Amino acid sequence: MPVMWDQVKVDDSLMWCHLHLPVGYGPFPGIVVVMHAPGVDAFIQGICEKLALAGFAAIAPDLYHRESEEQAKDEPLVRMGRLKDAEIAKDINAALQHLCSYRQVARDRVGIIGFCMGGRIAYMMAALNPSFRACVDFYGGNIAVPWGEGPSPLDLTPQIGCPVLGLFGAEDANPSPQDVARMEAELRRNGKEYQFHIYPGAGHAFMNEARPSYRPEAAQDAWQRCTAFLSRHLMPSTG
Repeated sequence: MPVMWDQVKVDDSLMWCHLHLPVGYGPFPGIVVVMHAPGVDAFIQGICEKLALAGFAAIAPDLYHRESEEQAKDEPLVRMGRLKDAEIAKDINAALQHLCSYRQVARDRVGIIGFCMGGRIAYMMAALNPSFRACVDFYGGNIAVPWGEGPSPLDLTPQIGCPVLGLFGAEDANPSPQDVARMEAELRRNGKEYQFHIYPGAGHAFMNEARPSYRPEAAQDAWQRCTAFLSRHLMPSTG
């Protein structure tokens, strides 16, 4: 399975992107995988690998590429706090364009998924880029808070142009069950296609095997729902 790190220029900065491509000639659906606060670490790279094994070409851009060497030493939440939505949107669009430059990728069948802050960003980009045909939000917090100037992801709900799958933990504090209910109400009010599933006994980062928060049953079910959702909206019809 082809695995690589590519550099993509965004403004005046070079952004590293981790790629996993399925074996074969394709064309395969493409997925942008949006990192969580720790960055494009082993967990995010593992998600890219799992997607490739399921028949999706995956790319995970490093959204911290504008940092200095000193800033890169900061704690993940400090690094996350410096991100701005306008710059994030440029990064995601550049990563998608790069992924679609591979001949194995079907540029008309692309989706986006994200974890933690990445879930928030995936939701936002489902509104900002009409190319995305499916969006999966794994416990994305701060959905009603803009990062920098402009609207919050929740404010952009009327612009969402693709189906959304949301996967959340009932014991999470960000997003809390109240946050999830607010998102659901906004999606419903705007007539958007969505599916939400909330896991009892699970909190934030229940997908991450390296953390005490890991919940294997919830993680397995959520991943099955994720890949089924992506296949339904991005894979060619066999009927």
